[in-house]
Amino acid sequence: MIDKTYQPSEVEGRIYAAWEQADAFKAGRPERAAAEPYAIVIPPPNVTGSLHMGHALNNTLQDVLCRFERMRGKDVLWQPGTDHAGIATQMVVERQLAERQQPGRREMGREAFLKRVWEWKAESGGTIVNQLKRLGASCDWSRERFTMDEGLSKAVVKVFVQLYNEGLIYKDKRLVNWDPKLLTAISDLEVVPVETKGSMWHLRYPIEGKTFDAEDPSTYIVVATTRPETMLGDSGVAVHPDDERYKALVGKNVILPLVGRKIPIVADDYSDPEKGSGAVKITPAHDFNDFEVGKRHNLAQINVLTIEGKITFADEGFNAVRGQAGFAEIGALEGVDRFAARKQIVARLEEMGLVEKIEPHALSVPHGDRSNVVIEPFLTDQWYVNAGELAKPALAAVRDGRTTFVPKNWEATYFNWMENIQPWCISRQLWWGHQIPAWYGPAAGQPKPQDGNTPFSVFVAVDEDAAIEQALHAYCSFYHQETGIEVVIVADAQASASLRQNSMGKKIGIWRDEDVLDTWFSSALWPFSTLGWPEGTRELNRFYPTNALVTGFDIIFFWVARMMMMGLHFMKDGKGAPEIPFKDIYIHRLVRDASGAKMSKSKGNVVDPLGVIDEFGADALRFTLMRAVAPSHDIRLGPQDVENNRNFATKLWNAARFVEFNGAARVEGFDPKSAKETLNRWIAHETAKAVAEITAAIETYRFADAAGAAYRFVWNVYCDWYVELSKPVLTGPDGAAKDETRAMAAWALDEILKLLHPFMPFITEELWRVTAEQGPKRDAMLALSPWPALDGLANDAAEAEIGWVIDLITAVRSIRAEMNINVNIPLVLAGASAETQSRAERWAEFIKRLARVSEISNAAAPPKGSAQLVVRGDLVALPLVGVIDIAAERTRLAKEIKKAEDDIKRVDAKLSNEKFVANAPEEIIDGEKEKRAEAADRLAKLTEALERLKGAA
Repeated sequence: MIDKTYQPSEVEGRIYAAWEQADAFKAGRPERAAAEPYAIVIPPPNVTGSLHMGHALNNTLQDVLCRFERMRGKDVLWQPGTDHAGIATQMVVERQLAERQQPGRREMGREAFLKRVWEWKAESGGTIVNQLKRLGASCDWSRERFTMDEGLSKAVVKVFVQLYNEGLIYKDKRLVNWDPKLLTAISDLEVVPVETKGSMWHLRYPIEGKTFDAEDPSTYIVVATTRPETMLGDSGVAVHPDDERYKALVGKNVILPLVGRKIPIVADDYSDPEKGSGAVKITPAHDFNDFEVGKRHNLAQINVLTIEGKITFADEGFNAVRGQAGFAEIGALEGVDRFAARKQIVARLEEMGLVEKIEPHALSVPHGDRSNVVIEPFLTDQWYVNAGELAKPALAAVRDGRTTFVPKNWEATYFNWMENIQPWCISRQLWWGHQIPAWYGPAAGQPKPQDGNTPFSVFVAVDEDAAIEQALHAYCSFYHQETGIEVVIVADAQASASLRQNSMGKKIGIWRDEDVLDTWFSSALWPFSTLGWPEGTRELNRFYPTNALVTGFDIIFFWVARMMMMGLHFMKDGKGAPEIPFKDIYIHRLVRDASGAKMSKSKGNVVDPLGVIDEFGADALRFTLMRAVAPSHDIRLGPQDVENNRNFATKLWNAARFVEFNGAARVEGFDPKSAKETLNRWIAHETAKAVAEITAAIETYRFADAAGAAYRFVWNVYCDWYVELSKPVLTGPDGAAKDETRAMAAWALDEILKLLHPFMPFITEELWRVTAEQGPKRDAMLALSPWPALDGLANDAAEAEIGWVIDLITAVRSIRAEMNINVNIPLVLAGASAETQSRAERWAEFIKRLARVSEISNAAAPPKGSAQLVVRGDLVALPLVGVIDIAAERTRLAKEIKKAEDDIKRVDAKLSNEKFVANAPEEIIDGEKEKRAEAADRLAKLTEALERLKGAA
């Protein structure tokens, strides 16, 4: 028997345990050996992570697809796993060590520290997995992977070595995002722009050969900067080639203040004549744009900062001025923090009359998302992937339709990023991660092009033994010796030099690169490394390429594009052609708070999905997200939204209790096609219609359409109308009609549970279980039961009759609400056909009760003083004389119409204001658009109501 109320907290854990015990989510089930495979790889959450609302949306979308396809009989693999999250995990463990007052990472040493990280992972790394289970994620947990598993690590090493040997991985000195606190390069995704009130300093740079005079602009050129401390590394000044003010100066030099370095004035399109003075200082070693300008004009790259963000003059770019008079003064800045140095530099420039003005300036300053310190563009040696070359096949795969973005407009974003792709920095100065498989040794001949400017020989190999063998071959060849040289592994270059000296050159030490790979590098291999590559496993052959990828728009470049590049480079189909990693890429947007603001801890508006699940249940959260997800806008999520969908679950539960209470139970061999009662033929027709609509929507990734169709069918069609209209039969005398209605009510409920299961798996599985207590035995759990396939149930005649009754009652209710009518009123069918009159007679009692109609009559024409409406071609009149003051109602409606029109005009004025649209936050714009849509809907209803009163006297 179905309990009186549904308590998610008492059901969900038990249901999930039952699924796991039955291996309901396991791929490769014996009975599906011949079934079509269907695969999705989960975007691996950080092993340090906890479930947030983005995870909830992303994983619910995937779960809907997997449960849907599993019910359609496919052999489904939803591949789960977690990401080792280099920086995040290392920070967690280092923080833990500090809190416990234990030795830090450096004191412990690399080996001991990594052991500690693995211990932490074993203790705490499963948190996010358990939270995904609470959401209802139907992953094949028996195949859970971790990006630093032995198998995945093997794949990472193979890819690195192969790309290096192909010249597609190389070392280079380029600018990176440098975190002066964590002392590592970080990706663009780990950089957070922070709006800051700063200053713009306008500095005077004296022109070579002229005596500087602050009152004579011809003796200097003015440049503007927000970072005056970087001026120490300036190696040029750029002006626009078409700027008449500076044409005569192009090719001349200025004298860099404080430093005394001569730097050229160059013509470059990067300079904007409309901004500031039109002249910009160029610091190639400390600005990404300046780096490119510097390359175009062969300007020196002069580094003025240490890895900790302190001033340094160690760069050889200072050699020419190091002995000049005055250099000792700025030399005192050596080791001074960058921001303290800024103040000292500006103060000295002001004393020299070289500051023209200082203006308040709002700017976006890059900060590390974990360290919260200002990130520096920093010139350093790093490992890179030639992403431009790998991007070519990835671009072609989307252009020729082998891989499709949904919605398609995201292809433009993908193309823009891929066509302008830069070398991908893949090295990180961390300990936790995949250590780069490169070893260094004393120079032995000319370095390979991919080794950059290193003074050492580089040996890239799959392991130490292979590196030693490679090095031995190189050194024997270089020294023209076949024997007598021994290569061993040492800690570093110093140890190598000592070993060589002590062994009289007979032993050569090679040492491993200390850096690890960018986390995104291993993630880029996720679709095939998780399936066992580089081994040719059964899973790889069966489930690759995968069918769909579901992910957020913010990582199209960081993850999606890189998986495309790596998949196409390393995976080949049966004919040896490059193979895509997935056919469809579904891109979703953000989940915001109820007001449309982006969730953030600093705002205090973060909605915790686990808290929502505790309060309302997982199904309510899932269904809320699915009804709201849309390709064109972000989701707004508030408590009321989830509560509304919790109420939907309650509605379903109560409907199931009602039919059970009234003896409705599944009947062995019941065929809905055999129904004779019009109402039963109608619900069979509507069920088949809902199945077709929901199926088509999920197949085309229209999740909100699918959830909306399910909601309407369950709440409006089944609960509000079928259950209501069947009550007299179910509670009436026994007979064939009652038996048929009981069987049909149970059959339709079964189909509802199937249709809702991908969206609301817990409540549907529980109802599936409890309704099995009556009627024939269930063949399987709902999660493994077939998706509805209903043919031959369309019945236009039943739909015409019941649909007319529903439309009539709905229309009368609408008029009552619009005109505040609270008494029973008569209904007149004007000029109705015999068929309509007969239909009204058959359903008269329902119409009277549900529409609050006092009587139903027929007339040739509508009576005077009546509101008129058309229901499926039939003219219906509601006499209102004596019921309402028609003139007053017209006046009221006219006022309401004017108010709605004014509301629309007010919003239109805002949205047509370019300044407002340009400056207002996205959530404010969306809010205004919602206000307009609501006012337009109100206007349409009011206008229709006024139109109905035109025929009234």
